[in-house]
Amino acid sequence: MKKSLRIGLAQINTTVGDLAGNQKKISEYLAQAQGVGCDIIVFPELAITGYPPEDLLLKKHFIDANLRAVKSLAADVAHIVAVVGFVDRDKQGLLYNAAAVIAEKKIQAVYRKNHLPNYGVFDEKRYFTSGRDLSVFRYDNINIGISICEDIWQGKTYSQRYAKAGVDLLLNLSASPYHCHKSRERKAVLASCARTSHAVVCYCNLVGGQDELVFDGHSVILDKKGTTLARAEIFAQDLLVADVNVAARTKRSRKATPVIDAVKFSGKAKPVVAARKAQKLSSSEEIYQALVLGTRDYILKNGFQKVVLGLSGGIDSALVAVIARDAVGKENVLGVSMPSRFTSAGTRADARILAQNLGIHFNEISIDELFEIYLKALQPVFEGRAANIAEENLQARIRGSLLMALSNKLGPLVLTTGNKSEISVGYCTLYGDMAGGFAVIKDVPKTVVYQLAHCINQKNGCSVIPESIIARAPTAELREDQKDQDTLPPYDVLDAVLQGYVEKDEGLVQLKRKESNAELVRNIIRLVDRMEYKRRQAPLGVKITPKAFGKDWRLPITNKYREE
Repeated sequence: MKKSLRIGLAQINTTVGDLAGNQKKISEYLAQAQGVGCDIIVFPELAITGYPPEDLLLKKHFIDANLRAVKSLAADVAHIVAVVGFVDRDKQGLLYNAAAVIAEKKIQAVYRKNHLPNYGVFDEKRYFTSGRDLSVFRYDNINIGISICEDIWQGKTYSQRYAKAGVDLLLNLSASPYHCHKSRERKAVLASCARTSHAVVCYCNLVGGQDELVFDGHSVILDKKGTTLARAEIFAQDLLVADVNVAARTKRSRKATPVIDAVKFSGKAKPVVAARKAQKLSSSEEIYQALVLGTRDYILKNGFQKVVLGLSGGIDSALVAVIARDAVGKENVLGVSMPSRFTSAGTRADARILAQNLGIHFNEISIDELFEIYLKALQPVFEGRAANIAEENLQARIRGSLLMALSNKLGPLVLTTGNKSEISVGYCTLYGDMAGGFAVIKDVPKTVVYQLAHCINQKNGCSVIPESIIARAPTAELREDQKDQDTLPPYDVLDAVLQGYVEKDEGLVQLKRKESNAELVRNIIRLVDRMEYKRRQAPLGVKITPKAFGKDWRLPITNKYREE
């Protein structure tokens, strides 16, 4: 017998540690779901605490407050079933990443996450104990299973456990971070789970930025064949509501996990809700929206409203300026041009034109006089030595000091503008262009920077980023006629090697198959390994690739290993 359940997936933007704020947001979406007649509403993984709470979990008072919050929330849940992520604790004091099934003003059941991820950016085994049992509750005659994030990525073995338990509907609470192409991987995993478990799958994902992580939402409901029935917005809070026809099974396994009759089916007729499928984005649009959301949330959640950045007239600072404008509004962005004797008239003019195009605040502060003062002070020590990287880096550090002074005086957060290609091989200056509070594009390869610039202009129907900036050969302009390619290989070659070495952990033999110049490959690897000390001192930035520097990448700084 088929029955229609109205399911709500509340992909909300939580803030780690803001227990009261998260509870309030859950209550608001709960009220919305009740208002549209939802039978069940699902919230993301650890919605009460925010994800990932990391070492807050080591604080007993934090766990206590989280438990009080979920119990307080339960008192407001009536005439609907709410499934909410929180931190559970047993009598021995062990912690669990858990989901509470709440109905009729009480917690009816608790599911404890079975599979704890401990790779990449995840470190859950540091804090949590694995649950062992499945959780199935009954809504009228429909068996509904609960799983949390990593559980559903375990393949057929885990899904078949729910099939044997006679589950008709499987709810998954997730906090799955974004990286490019993640949505395709996720769709394949969810579709396989639906087919293997023979259940309708409802996947509710977190949305928003948390330090370097950004969560894309994109919650989805799939039928038993793995076909998408409804899909929520990407990179935005959303309440996805859909009427799901579920065929209750006539035969059920006697070995099924005990079923909890949490609430009875209302049986009231409701106007049908049309299934909604949010529009998909291109790869470049996805990356851009991830950068905007991650930047906005880092700024606002940490108590800033305004930002300042250096505008060099180059493509990297141009891209960061556009992201900043879209993240916090043009009135909250200050771009500062800091020309020197090596700054060309073209880049100087382009910095001003870009600021005008974006409508952001703009200042120009020459560094020449300050540079002369530094050179004069250092002359007794530098005498007899040819100019080299010391004089180049000195200019970058003067600029970094000026931006930090503006931050201290006016209050904006300093955004740095270095890309992943440069940061990988150390083509950046400690306490110079690396000085700041947030590195917006630190995980964006240079080749992708160009793709995003073209995407921005195409979407706006005009050259928001001047074509002269896109066409100009990249240059740091720290000496006469300097070009990036004087020091680095072409960016398409560099990025291909970096993708293999950094993101795929490929070795010299594998990389030489892609790039025949073995000495070039060795040099890139050597630079990546040597420059780890710089990257450790860089600010956080939005993760958009499968492996970003930071939590994903933990290379020892003191490290003598070199592949022969």
